[in-house]
Parts: sequence; C-alpha cells; structure tokens
Amino acid sequence: MDIQALLGRQPIEENPEDARRYISGKVVMVTGGGGSIGSELCRQAAASAPRQLIIFDIYENHAYELQMELKRTHPELDLVTVIGSVQDAARLDQVLGRYRPQVVFHAAAHKHVPLMEDSPCEAIKNNVFGTYRMACAAAKYQVQRFVLISSDKAVNPTSIMGASKRLCEMVIQMMDRQTDTEFVAVRFGNVLGSNGSVVPLFCRQIALGGPVTVTHPEIIRYFMTIPEAVSLVLRAGAYAKGGEIFVLDMGQPVKIDTMARKLIRMSGLEPDRDIAIAYTGLRPGEKLREELLLPEEQVGETANRRIRVCAPIAMDDDAFAQQLNRLERACAEGASDIRELVARMVPGYHPAAVQDQI
Repeated sequence: MDIQALLGRQPIEENPEDARRYISGKVVMVTGGGGSIGSELCRQAAASAPRQLIIFDIYENHAYELQMELKRTHPELDLVTVIGSVQDAARLDQVLGRYRPQVVFHAAAHKHVPLMEDSPCEAIKNNVFGTYRMACAAAKYQVQRFVLISSDKAVNPTSIMGASKRLCEMVIQMMDRQTDTEFVAVRFGNVLGSNGSVVPLFCRQIALGGPVTVTHPEIIRYFMTIPEAVSLVLRAGAYAKGGEIFVLDMGQPVKIDTMARKLIRMSGLEPDRDIAIAYTGLRPGEKLREELLLPEEQVGETANRRIRVCAPIAMDDDAFAQQLNRLERACAEGASDIRELVARMVPGYHPAAVQDQI
C-alpha cells in the first residue's frame, strides 16, 4: 500500500549531504534505536559513513532485528548494539565512557498518549529524567552534538506525555547553556506507519471487516512519512549551534476521518457501505488539533524551507533545576499530584480530567 498517497502531496526529496557533513567519520549513537524513528535514524545515519554507529535500546527484539538488517545492508559499518535504559545513569556512564560518541540522537521515549495518562509518573521518569540523565552523560563525555526528538504534543499540552516532551525541550536548553555540548531539539507531528499509529490500526480493522474507529469526526493531525521526518531531523542537526528548537514544516494538517475513508477506498472497499466508521470520542489527553509553535517563540528561517528554528525562551535555570529535583522525588514516591507539579513547570499545560493512575 502506498502510504504516501494518504498525505495527498508529493514526497519530500531527501538530500543526505547536510547530514553527511557532520556524521561522516563520527561515532554516532541513537537512543531508542530500535523504535520507529530511531531505527530510521540508524538507517539514514549508516548511509552517511559514520566511523561507528551505536544502537541503544531497552527492547532487545527490535534492536536485534535492526542489527541484522544493517549488517546485511551496510556490511562495512562498524556497528555496536547495546541494551540499556536511558533511566540508568550507571549504564549510560559505561556506554558513553567506552564508546565516546560525538553525535547523539535521543529518540528513546514513551509516546503513547492514553497509556501515559494512566501512568503519569512513568512518562516523567522515562521521558524527562531519561533525557536529563542522557544529557548529563553526553556533557560528561564531551559529545559534540545532542539532538532531541520532540513532538508537536509539547505545545500547549493537554496530556502528560506532551508536557513531558516540553520538559525535555527545557532540559536540553538548560544543558546547552551550562555545558560545551550543542544541545538542540527537533519538533514535529505524527509519522505514518509508526508503532502505535493510526494507519496500522486502520489496516487491521479493515482486514477484520471493520468498524474503523476514529475518535472524533473533526480531529486533525500533521503527518509525514518516517523517512521524510528523519531526513529533515538529520538536516536540522546540521544547522545546530546550540539551544535551538527546530520545527519541521509538515505541510497541511490531515483530517483523520478523511484518512480513514481514503484508506478504506485504497483497500478496494467503500466506507459506510462495506466498512463502517465508528466515532469513539477523544481519548484521555487528546486534542482536536495539535500545534507546532508556542505563542512566545520567535521563529526564524533556515537554509531549508521545511525547517524553521525557534530561539530559546528565557528561563531561570536554577529555579528549573530545583523544580526538577522536587519532581523526581515525587515520581519516585508515586505522588498523586504529579500533574499539578508538572503544570507549575510547563506554562500552557492544561491537564484533562485526572484518571486513575499507578
């Protein structure tokens, strides 16, 4: 099935030269390397002739499958596959101390919005403090460039996952001011065909005869294919000077209902006749429309028309560090008011009705 056809536009042309300039000959590490974005980062980085590529992931099966793929497609590549958690500071110390990566792409994160609403402390521990520990290790071992994979859900978030990603952006901007490593973030929306995304779900539902479940008839999202998004992430990394948030131009947003109907027709069936569409209601933490920019962000252009750049927003690093310490203690204790603590740190975070949480 041609996933690109669901976007209703021409694919973004890939130009690997920008990435090659800062990846070629370098030791490159990708956290969450076995995931949807992480694995494509590994594929495209491998094509840019790194001196060594390190796949770092907690989930061994995906890491193993990618390892076998890259050994087949790039037999010349010096490839290292390491199992570990970004929450484990001692493990990060071992890995970065041994391999000394020069470029890090940090894609490891919990991303599923409704699941994180049910386990908010886990979202904060893995996303925020996993990023913080990874950033501290990167600074300690003199990583040259650290690129955080962020999300449009970080903008005026209604979910704990989105709020956690905004905190991640704030962490790397703080770390950029305090260390010699160039810390940047790249913010973008949904990718087609990723683990947990709507397209595989719709395909399974169509194969079972329906219904195809859409949360709301008016829900809209920005979409790219995984290769498109990663190509732009790599190019954005080439423009990094430190502290920036790069925002990808994802074209016009797509109505999920329209996408579902198009996918049914691409399967040779007719929506509402052969396959029913059921509207199930917004899930916990979901918004009808995502945004890519905060109102206070000053946006500039880059050499690539699909990549915009936001200057850092002024913040008190000492006060933020103290808030992080309180938040970490609260997570360790499984505090029931974790959303309220996060809301004090993330302007624009308006949590939905609190769910039962563990």
